[in-house]
Amino acid sequence: MQTSQFAVTEGDFRSLFIRDVLDGLQQPQKSLPSKYFYDSQGSQYFDQICSLNEYYPYRTELSMLPDVARDLNSILQDPWEIVEFGAGSLVKIRLLLQQLDNIEHYVPIDIAGDHLRQASDRLQQEFPQLTVLPIEADFTQPAPLPETLPLPKLGFFPGSTIGNFSPEQAQFFLSNIRQSLGDHSRLLIGVDTKKDPSVLHNAYNDSMGVTAAFNRNILNHINRICGADFDPQAFAHYAFYNPVAGRIEMHLISTLAQQVSIDDQMIAFSEGENIHTENSYKYTPDEFLALAATSGWERERIWLDKAQMFSVFLLSAR
Repeated sequence: MQTSQFAVTEGDFRSLFIRDVLDGLQQPQKSLPSKYFYDSQGSQYFDQICSLNEYYPYRTELSMLPDVARDLNSILQDPWEIVEFGAGSLVKIRLLLQQLDNIEHYVPIDIAGDHLRQASDRLQQEFPQLTVLPIEADFTQPAPLPETLPLPKLGFFPGSTIGNFSPEQAQFFLSNIRQSLGDHSRLLIGVDTKKDPSVLHNAYNDSMGVTAAFNRNILNHINRICGADFDPQAFAHYAFYNPVAGRIEMHLISTLAQQVSIDDQMIAFSEGENIHTENSYKYTPDEFLALAATSGWERERIWLDKAQMFSVFLLSAR
């Protein structure tokens, strides 16, 4: 495995982290960027969430990907490269690599560097013919791709992570991907569908409390990187479906009046005040295709499971 030269420096990451945290917590509606869920512990929590009975997106998409990969193999006749955004534990890419004959390079991008490198090492051992080039970076921002990759690119953005962006942010992100991947590129992307609100509620309020631990862990991450003194147990997990906005909202509720020090600045919380930590927008196929079209992508193929719980799109650069 080759090591990418585009890793974020520790100092730059800390400065950006502190700025993002303070900017969010100094707003009238306090918020935190959901990308900071994913330190090593947060990534482990998310892996646990994916194994929960209530969390349907992971297992539904996982069951779909072998068929998707077989269909994709008939489409991608020439050599390609895969660039995965927010690669995490590299579980889903295996289902593609087991079926695709013409993938020469794989570039996983993730903000959790240690977790990414360990997962990339394991993947390289399983697929020795593949060149794996991990990039430790914030995948929500434009990142330079290795110049040694001359082949057309297939972007891979599984899960329902696109739902963590507002529609306006999603349009901007998809436009950035279009620019990064270049002409003649394609994008394979997972999108969660609108469905019974009770199913959505249970998916983000599991009976074992793993999602609650995942939500609170963002405060541990802030403590470690920013020198803050959050008490995560002083915040309660709260998630609900907003049918008007078409999104799950996840919050942390302060259970008492308190002050928290972050990089020598004090942030006050009243009892019952909330921090908005994540959105997860849900889309009908037509809604998502309209959004993609405004970002320079057009539909090439769509897959839906039988219960229409989840969708996977293959988009082509216009």
